[in-house]
Amino acid sequence: MPPLASAISEHYGLQAIGANAAFLPKPMQVKFARLFDDAPQIPFSTVDQVFRSELGRPPCGPGGVFEIFEEQAVASASIAQVHRAKLWPQPGDTEEKWVAVKVQKPDVAKQMEWDLGAYRAVMWMFENWAFDLPVYFIVGDGIWAHARSDFISDHLRQELDFVNEANNARKTAEFVANEPRLADSVYIPTVYPEYSTKKVMTAEWIEGVRLSDRPAICALMGESNPLDLPSSLPASMPTKPLRGGVKAIMQVMVELFSAQMFNWGWVHCDPHPGNVIIRPHPSKPTRPQLVLIDHGLYVSVEENFKRQWVELWKGMLAGDFDSVEHVTKQWGMGLPDLVASATLMKPTRLRRPEMRKGETKEASIKRRERETAFQEKMKNMSQYELSVLMKKRLKEFLTDTDRMPKALIFLSRNMRMVQGNNQSLGSPVNRIKITGFWASRSLTQAPHLSFTQRLREWWHYLVFRSVMFSLDLAFWKNKISIWIRRHLGLRPGEGFEDEMERTMRGLAKSNLGVDVSPSAFEG
Repeated sequence: MPPLASAISEHYGLQAIGANAAFLPKPMQVKFARLFDDAPQIPFSTVDQVFRSELGRPPCGPGGVFEIFEEQAVASASIAQVHRAKLWPQPGDTEEKWVAVKVQKPDVAKQMEWDLGAYRAVMWMFENWAFDLPVYFIVGDGIWAHARSDFISDHLRQELDFVNEANNARKTAEFVANEPRLADSVYIPTVYPEYSTKKVMTAEWIEGVRLSDRPAICALMGESNPLDLPSSLPASMPTKPLRGGVKAIMQVMVELFSAQMFNWGWVHCDPHPGNVIIRPHPSKPTRPQLVLIDHGLYVSVEENFKRQWVELWKGMLAGDFDSVEHVTKQWGMGLPDLVASATLMKPTRLRRPEMRKGETKEASIKRRERETAFQEKMKNMSQYELSVLMKKRLKEFLTDTDRMPKALIFLSRNMRMVQGNNQSLGSPVNRIKITGFWASRSLTQAPHLSFTQRLREWWHYLVFRSVMFSLDLAFWKNKISIWIRRHLGLRPGEGFEDEMERTMRGLAKSNLGVDVSPSAFEG
């Protein structure tokens, strides 16, 4: 294993970069993946010091913050670790109150600045020294010019402020409570502000199964375990499977993050499977309830961008080149087909007029012939020729990086993780269809519309539903094929998301000349 990969586990600020490590060498990908929930724990003596500094008292014992505080952390990531604790009983309490206590690791802020600085330097070298690719716009205009004020770094630093995280959790809980389609199926744990500071956060303890534990999730939902790994459900979980199967889980998850993007404009940017817990519904114990945790990283989407985002999705799924190009031009982006494919995580060919504006019929025919010949030529290109092509296409893709909305980076990250979660469970739902419906319907619910405008948006929504029928056919064709092969004793084959991932990697190869690791599409 390379020395750099071995050193990663000693650093605390790399989790944010690790979430996008799919293009790194395999040993480094493995090391980065471990940082999500298996990072080194700090000793209890250090936890005690943090408590005394932040809350003026030890975690437990005489005069302690909690009656019981388990010294061994139940989970540890790069920024913080979580301990289980029990609140002191209060007058009127009828049951014990257990909580999850998130404790920030010392010096993580300093380490994050070093890591972000290194990331910034690498991006600058990619653009100016090594590959001449337009990538540095993500983090600033000069190596040090925006060292403390670029969009990405500012949002990543917010994860270090647990008061901000507590506020994010409360805000998300309000949005969920006011959305009838999600209020009963999604839960945000209650935060205890009296036991929380910038470096310590206390929230309601949730008994359930993390989505990252696939064997346990399959056992909880009564599904066959595709990995054939032993599953161990917590003792508090029911022995009888919950209703709805894994489809019920993913349906709610995709709807939750669609509501965040298209309705609320308030998006959780770290929905990896370790941050999703499935439990029996407290009042309907035969049904599952999705619990979303870790609210440190959110992005707020302004109204104009949200409307453009909705219009982009409608145009992409309808295959409307003009609609997609109208939005991408405002964002300083070219190659609308590639934008659509990257956003949907599926190869997408948008419909164009046979002839471009000002083009004669003869010129249109010759142009299409050249495009076809070029696609054939690419099949025989050398690696060097493909790398030259990649640079050219990326520059065509990012025509004006100053106009590109930086929030798009976090939204793309969110969708990639949701896609990976669906894929890991065998693609039980048509993710693109669900997301598309929420995008289209959100315009019918936009405030300040006149009666005529709202009627027009409803008509567009109904037309959009009919367009989506073809995507539904592809999804069910895949599901039926898997069902038939399984019952014939054959290997089931690819799920819907797996099939799209394979074709997306082929698209990246043919359009950009780059081999993409399969993990680039995982959550």
